Amino acid sequence: MSVIDEIKARLDIVDLVGETVKLRRTGKNYIGFCPFHPNTRTPSFVVFPETGTWRCFGQCNEGGDIFRFVMKKENWDFNEALRYLAERAGVTLRAIETTPPEKEQALERLRDLLENAVTFYQHYLTQTPEGRQALDYLHKRGLRDEAILQFGLGYAPNRWDALLNYFLDKGYSPDDLLQAGLVVQREDGQGFYDRFRHRITFPIRDPQGRMAGFGARVLNPEDLPKFINTPQTPLFDKGKLLYALDQARKAIRAQDQVVIVEGYLDVIALHQAGFTNVVSPMGTALTEEQLRLLKRFTRHIVLALDADAAGQKATLRGLEVARQAMDHTEELVFDARGLLHFEARLQADLRVTTLPPGQDPDEVVLADPQRWANLIAAAKPIVVHVMETLAAERDLNDPKVKREIAAQVLPLIEEVPDAVEREDYRQRLARLLRVDERALLQTTPARPRPRPGRRPATPPAQATPTLLSNQPPLHEMETHCLRLLLRHPENLYLLNRILQQANLTRLTPQDFEQGSHQALIQWLLQALEQDDMEPLQYLQHHADEALQDLLQALLAPLPHGEPTPEQQLEDIARTLIKIRLARVNATLQQYRFLHEQTQNEASGPADEIAALIPQYIQLRARLEKALAQPLQPD
Repeated sequence: MSVIDEIKARLDIVDLVGETVKLRRTGKNYIGFCPFHPNTRTPSFVVFPETGTWRCFGQCNEGGDIFRFVMKKENWDFNEALRYLAERAGVTLRAIETTPPEKEQALERLRDLLENAVTFYQHYLTQTPEGRQALDYLHKRGLRDEAILQFGLGYAPNRWDALLNYFLDKGYSPDDLLQAGLVVQREDGQGFYDRFRHRITFPIRDPQGRMAGFGARVLNPEDLPKFINTPQTPLFDKGKLLYALDQARKAIRAQDQVVIVEGYLDVIALHQAGFTNVVSPMGTALTEEQLRLLKRFTRHIVLALDADAAGQKATLRGLEVARQAMDHTEELVFDARGLLHFEARLQADLRVTTLPPGQDPDEVVLADPQRWANLIAAAKPIVVHVMETLAAERDLNDPKVKREIAAQVLPLIEEVPDAVEREDYRQRLARLLRVDERALLQTTPARPRPRPGRRPATPPAQATPTLLSNQPPLHEMETHCLRLLLRHPENLYLLNRILQQANLTRLTPQDFEQGSHQALIQWLLQALEQDDMEPLQYLQHHADEALQDLLQALLAPLPHGEPTPEQQLEDIARTLIKIRLARVNATLQQYRFLHEQTQNEASGPADEIAALIPQYIQLRARLEKALAQPLQPD
C-alpha cells in the first residue's frame, strides 16, 4: 500500500469535510452547501463515502479526494497537503531517494571541466598556427565557420601533455582529467598523457546539451584508428548517446522524423544545409538504447546507409545472424533481423535509404540539397529494402534465382508481427518475382508458436487487451489514462485535437478525482510548456517528492504488453471520455435528486436545477456519440 492509499484508509472523508461543511445524510451519501463559492439556497456539495471523494454540482463544478479538498481549502500544493494529512493520520513519510549532493557536485565539476576543454580545443583550432591544418581540412569538407563554431569543433595539439599541463595549472587534478576521459594513465602507472593528439575534436553532449565527452578524427591518414571517443566515464556511455541530438531534437519533433547517418562531419554538413533532424551514433554502432532515446521524439526513423553497407553482400550478411542488439560491431551495418526486432519491440517505423555509390551524406548535400531530400523521402521499409536489394541486377527470369530470393525474404516477412504488413510484403514479393502469391504461401515457414504455459514476450499488438472492457471504477480508469499518457506526454496535443473534433473540451486536471492524479497532470502540463528538459525527465526532477513513487509505478511495464501508438492514443481518448461520461451520469443523478428535494420550496432552487439538467443531457449525448466512432486526430 502506498503512503497516499494508507492515509486515505486511515482518514474518514466525511469527518474531514464535516469540520468545514455542515453535512446531512441522504441515502449512502452526504450533502451540504459548497464551501468554495457563495450559495445558501441549494445544497450542491456531495460527499461519497464509498469512493472517498467529493464533488460540487454547482458553480465551481470541482471535485476530488481528501487531498484535493485540503489543497483547495488551504490553497496548498500537494506536498503541503500530504504532510498535513500524513501527520493527522499518523503515517510516517519516507524521504525520496535522490542523487547525493556530493555526487551531483562531482558530476557538475566534470561537466565544467569538459566545457573548458571545448574552449581549449577551439582556441587551438581557430587561434593558433598548429590548428591551421585542421581548419583548412574542415573548410575543404565544405564546412563554414558558423557551423564549426555552432558545433564547437576544435583541434587537439600534436603534443603528449598540452591539455594535461594546461588544466593542472588551472587547479584540476590528474584524477579529474582521468574521470573526464581527457587523459590516459601510463602503463607503468607513473603519470598521464593526453588522450587526443593531432586530431579534430567533436564535443558530444547529452540531449539536454550538457557535455559528456568527445569524439576525435585523425588528420594524418596513417594514424589509427580513424575515430576515437571518450572512454566509458560517469558522464559518457557511447551506447546511450547520439551525436547532435541536443541540436536536432526540436527539428525531430517538428518533422516527426529522425535520420541516422554514420559520421560527425556528415551530421554537421546536413545541419548546415538546413536538414537539422539528423544525428549519428557514437562510434557508428547503433544500439537499442539509442533507438529508445529517439523514440521520445519520434517513431519515424530513417537509416541512411552508404552503398556498401546497404548492398547485397551486407544484406546477406545481416540475414545470417538474428542479433538482439547491434552494439557488437564498430560499423553502421544493415542488420535486417536486428532492426526488425527493434521495430517490433519499440513500436517504431524504421526505414532504410541507400546513398549513391562512393558518396557520403555531406558530399550529396553539398552538391545538391534537393537530392538529399529526395533520398530521405524515398526511404523504404526494411523488408522492402531487402527484397529489392537482393533482386537488383539478378536474372528474375531464372526460376532458381526466384526461389533463392524467396527463401531469403520469406523468413524475414514472417518475423513481422503485424498480419496486415506481412500480407502486403508477400504481395510485393510476388509482384517482384512475378509469381503467384499462393506459391509463396506454400513455401512460407510456419510462424513459431509460444510453448504451452509461456506467454510471448511481446504479444501481437492487435491482441493487447484493454482494461476498459468491463467499465472499471473511476480511479482505475484515471490510473490507466495516466499510465498511457506518461509513456508519451506529447500525445496530449493529439488527444486535445481528438477532443476538439468531437466538440469536447481539452483535458484538464479537473478531469480526475484523485488529488495525486490532478497534481501529476498539472506537473505534466508544466513539463510540456518548457523546453529545457524532456517532459518525463522534467517530472522526475521537479514534480513534488510525494508524487515520485506514483510516477514510477505508473511508468512500470504494462502487464499485457505495450499497445501500438494508434491503439495507445485511442485508448487514452476513449478512457477519458468514459471518465467524463461516468461523471456526467453521476451529476445528472444528483441534480435529479436535488430537484426532488427542492420542488416543494419557493421558486428558485428547483428552477435553477431544472435548467441545468438539459445541458448535461446534451453533454452526455456528445460523449456517447464520440464513443461510437473512431477516435483519431485528423
